[in-house]
Amino acid sequence: MGLVYSTDSGRMCPACRRPLAQCTCRAAPQPPAGDGIVRVGRETKGRGGKAVTLVRGLALPTAELAALGKQLRNACGAGGTVKDGVLEVQGNHVERVMALLQQQGLKVKRTGG
Repeated sequence: MGLVYSTDSGRMCPACRRPLAQCTCRAAPQPPAGDGIVRVGRETKGRGGKAVTLVRGLALPTAELAALGKQLRNACGAGGTVKDGVLEVQGNHVERVMALLQQQGLKVKRTGG
């Protein structure tokens, strides 16, 4: 077994023995493949009755997904996060988020009630 951790550079790749940030043997993670339709809905389950707008189906790399999330949160004047490829915007902003995504040329559908 090779070097797993170095105090200088952190975690090491077991195959090429380089720091994970400079690893050459691992391919960059691919965004999840979708059907090309972005689904926007409102959810309150498990959030103490607070509404959250969820955006699913965006086939974007993690960095671009985070940037789009920041743009949506700024436009809505709300907080939020990105979890497991799903954008969360605090509050009920379904209509505003749908309009912003349609302006960017995405096919958007509303989910839920």
